[in-house]
Amino acid sequence: MRRGLAAATLLLASAARSEDVYISLEAALPESPDLVVEAAPKRFVLLEDGSVYVGGTQDVAAGRLEKPELKEIGQRLDRVRKTPGLGASVTFGEGRQRYRLVVTKGKALDVVATGDPGSAPAALKPLASLVADLAAFQHPSLRSYRPASFALRAHETRLVGGCRSWSFPVPIERALAGPQPVPASEAAGWPTGAQAASVCVDDRSYAVTLRPLLPWERP
Repeated sequence: MRRGLAAATLLLASAARSEDVYISLEAALPESPDLVVEAAPKRFVLLEDGSVYVGGTQDVAAGRLEKPELKEIGQRLDRVRKTPGLGASVTFGEGRQRYRLVVTKGKALDVVATGDPGSAPAALKPLASLVADLAAFQHPSLRSYRPASFALRAHETRLVGGCRSWSFPVPIERALAGPQPVPASEAAGWPTGAQAASVCVDDRSYAVTLRPLLPWERP
């Protein structure tokens, strides 16, 4: 039964479009020399049909919410929208956490929140509670998602540890200029997401990342 649900989820995901995105949440990662924040998948993405994607530091899981669960999230968003004076930027309190919540359906929201959601003032509790729950989202339907392609990016720097050879089908100069799409087969055996790999070409060293692409995403 669960295998069937996972297969159906991925089958539906293949037809997803950017305009189907209902909610997305980005959450800043802890600082680390071998992590590249921009290469991390989004923490949470919900589509209108209930398909959901949950990103970690490197990988993505996919699942599906039922109609009552979607309704509950919609009700919580309604409470957030009623927050007096809610602007594009809010502060929950002390802490270095940073979130960006984007809602594209209904009354649109695009809010950047900083600080610990647990310390939010009363007026921001609906937003803080929703952000905290989406950032730590778990669901019984979630299964490992295998992206069809990745966004390959490189920047010149030296990481601690050994050095790999450049083995991708695009020249490194193009990956330095901007993210390049590569099929999943080319990413096999490489770190993905925010986890960078150390690569050496001639006498130069690079940090190389592979950001998992969701069905509607382009580099």
